[in-house]
Amino acid sequence: MNWNELLESLQMAARSVGAEVTSPWFYLQVGVILAASGIALAAASLLRARVNPAEMAMGWPAPLRLLLRLLIRHAGVAVFAALTALTRGALVHSTWPSRSYLLAVVASLATAWLIIRLATSLIRNGTVVRVVSVAAWSVAALSIIGQLGPVAEALDSVAITVGTLRLTPLLLIKATVFFAIALWLVNLAGNFLEMRITRANDLTPSVQVLLIKLIRVALFIVAIAVVAGSVGIDLSAFALFSGAIGVGLGFGLQKIIANFISGVILLADKSVKPGDLVTVGDSTGTISSMNTRYISVAAGDGREILIPNEDLVTQRVVNWTYTDRTMLVKVNFATNYDADPSLVCKLAIETARGTPNVAAFKEPGCLLTEFTEAGMKFALTFWVADIAVGMDAVRSRVMQGLWTAFKKEGIRVPYPVREIRVRGGALPVETVIEEVPGE
Repeated sequence: MNWNELLESLQMAARSVGAEVTSPWFYLQVGVILAASGIALAAASLLRARVNPAEMAMGWPAPLRLLLRLLIRHAGVAVFAALTALTRGALVHSTWPSRSYLLAVVASLATAWLIIRLATSLIRNGTVVRVVSVAAWSVAALSIIGQLGPVAEALDSVAITVGTLRLTPLLLIKATVFFAIALWLVNLAGNFLEMRITRANDLTPSVQVLLIKLIRVALFIVAIAVVAGSVGIDLSAFALFSGAIGVGLGFGLQKIIANFISGVILLADKSVKPGDLVTVGDSTGTISSMNTRYISVAAGDGREILIPNEDLVTQRVVNWTYTDRTMLVKVNFATNYDADPSLVCKLAIETARGTPNVAAFKEPGCLLTEFTEAGMKFALTFWVADIAVGMDAVRSRVMQGLWTAFKKEGIRVPYPVREIRVRGGALPVETVIEEVPGE
């Protein structure tokens, strides 16, 4: 069908509408539609005010509870469709069916809208729900009034040929709709498989992430192939663009491809995985997620540092939790010469041993490292059992415990003391500052 034939069809439809408008039965049907609209609005408001879905559906299966909530939400449309359908049935039995054609169309459109909204309730995105609902209802409306075939033929009559590919508005619409449905199904399948993979305890986190990414990419490729085949697109028609795509990958997409390949390598060799504490350059934090282009590192102060995968392959990376989650912590401190070194080491070891999150399977150690003018210097070493707790927090608690233990035993920490000497006489006043170790 060409556009002239479509125009003639529309003109015939307009003449039919004109003939319908001049009939008194048309105004009767319009009155019934307005009355049904008012009754439907009142019934929907009353139903929402009187019925509590949570209390009414208590103990019901989840699908039935969802269906009840949807029916109450769209009660106005349901009541309107029921009233118009019943009135149309009564008119068909009492007079000619042609005198209730408008009611039949309106009832069918309302029923189609109700079914579409119930079906799209499974979609979480509000914008997608509205777009899908309007598009599906438009197709249903054209089918109800008998114009779906002519409109489809008219959209298919305009074409642009690219090589062996014939592009038409109908083909683009079909491809868009099928691709949207395929993406939705791919997302559902990907989420289901991801949930099953993450529950597999025999797989490491890096292998789980790798499998999830590969499965999603494979599902996406399969979706494109299925959509192209369903709308009649021959993928070999795009062979002409393969050279240009190769050049683009070689020049403009080098970093993207390098990060993608590096991400696959990182997921496969298990050098880093989600939950590891890493240091890359000046950035330190816990890996929160791994993607095909970058990893996300939580710095602990609210920042999320996105590090390209290529940097983890080409640069030096410190993985604090590569083999285990323990870490050696060193605390340096000093005492005056009145203290007993043996007692100081004993107190330090006991303090570290009694601090929470200090590893019990490795004994703390304390060494006298140096005699200085200010006093004796010691080094206390201990292991943090789980680095996720934070080594700074454990070090702080150990140092607080040392301070308490030293105050209890009368052990003093040396600190500098300044003496100011003022020399009088005929000469100008001279100030001499000396630092001596404190008592």
